[in-house]
Amino acid sequence: MAENKKPSLWDRMLGRTQAPAEPTPPADDQDSRDAAPPEMQVEWVEKGHPGAPEREPPTPEDVTDPLEHPDAIEDEITGDPEAPAEGSEPEPAPPAPGQAEKPRNWFQRLSDGLKRSSDNLSNSIGAIFTKRRLDEATLQDLEDTLIAADLGIDTAMAITDRLRAEKFDKDISTDDVREVLAAEVESVLGPVAEPLAIDPGKKPFVILMVGVNGSGKTTTIGKLTAKYKAEGRSVLLAAGDTFRAAAVEQLQVWGQRNDVEVLTRPTGADASGLAFDAVAKAQETGTDIVIIDTAGRLQNRSELMDELEKIIRVIKKRDATAPHATLLTLDATTGQNALNQVEIFGQKAGVTGLVMTKLDGTARGGILVAIARKFGLPIHFIGVGESIGDLEPFSAADFARAIAGRE
Repeated sequence: MAENKKPSLWDRMLGRTQAPAEPTPPADDQDSRDAAPPEMQVEWVEKGHPGAPEREPPTPEDVTDPLEHPDAIEDEITGDPEAPAEGSEPEPAPPAPGQAEKPRNWFQRLSDGLKRSSDNLSNSIGAIFTKRRLDEATLQDLEDTLIAADLGIDTAMAITDRLRAEKFDKDISTDDVREVLAAEVESVLGPVAEPLAIDPGKKPFVILMVGVNGSGKTTTIGKLTAKYKAEGRSVLLAAGDTFRAAAVEQLQVWGQRNDVEVLTRPTGADASGLAFDAVAKAQETGTDIVIIDTAGRLQNRSELMDELEKIIRVIKKRDATAPHATLLTLDATTGQNALNQVEIFGQKAGVTGLVMTKLDGTARGGILVAIARKFGLPIHFIGVGESIGDLEPFSAADFARAIAGRE
């Protein structure tokens, strides 16, 4: 008499408490089934062959003993790490072959980049304006919301004052508020939205890039270089961040992409001497534009700010009118700290214009409005992404519409 063996782990996982009877396959498959090894037969059953028997639901006795087979239980709990979580949305299907994504214009990319800032404002405004008539308490809530969005006290008060004058004790909707918001933001930013003009009479036109660590100076230089090359201008880059080899390598990569020369010096070399040499070389070769990178420095480090002043003094020994543009790159994610950066860099480096980067990574895009109202410095470019096309000349109207969620 055959020994009654305990079902194996594999059988119990498949819901079998005893060895199943050999299934009878369809006639046309009989020969191949007879010749198949046992492991192939199990696979054949598992894959739902037309001749396979239906599985019986497991009984309580079939549950795997966690003490006997802890690995099996762990596999059952963790599951397939590549499988999507229950309830999660499936990944969108790739476009069909030959069906390319529609190119997006600048305003669409700007709106996408400012979506976090816009959604934050829209959601807050929608939560406030639950009543149909505008009263003083609602205005106060709106003012607090606008200040929290880094638009600045003056801008917040200007918006609420206008609503008070036009809509007080009248029916009002969130669209009415967004319309006033967009109009006020545009009125603040309009006077400072200036393209960076390259004076052909100043050859080379020297651009000095300054900013704190991680603000996006080197990437901005690469994008500007691509734009100027596309305009047919010759460009020389100077890797003035001589303390970080990685910064020099990054600028060299941009130089290779844009087919322009990058002037470098050994790590730790004097950055002011490199800047002097770059201007001299551009003068000798007739280069149109020189863009000088500098090391990132915190605005509260006086010795580093003094070094920046030295770079500017040395450049002037070669060209008394240079640098012709000193651009401060600002990381939008720093919020209110950007105000302090503009103030200190403006005093030490004579900042002539601003580039705001990383607007796509924050809900605090309103800080640009506060900066414009307080300092009145030209805003030349804004960045909403990593690609070259995501840095564009600043448009006050587009920015105002995008941040207010207006189409």
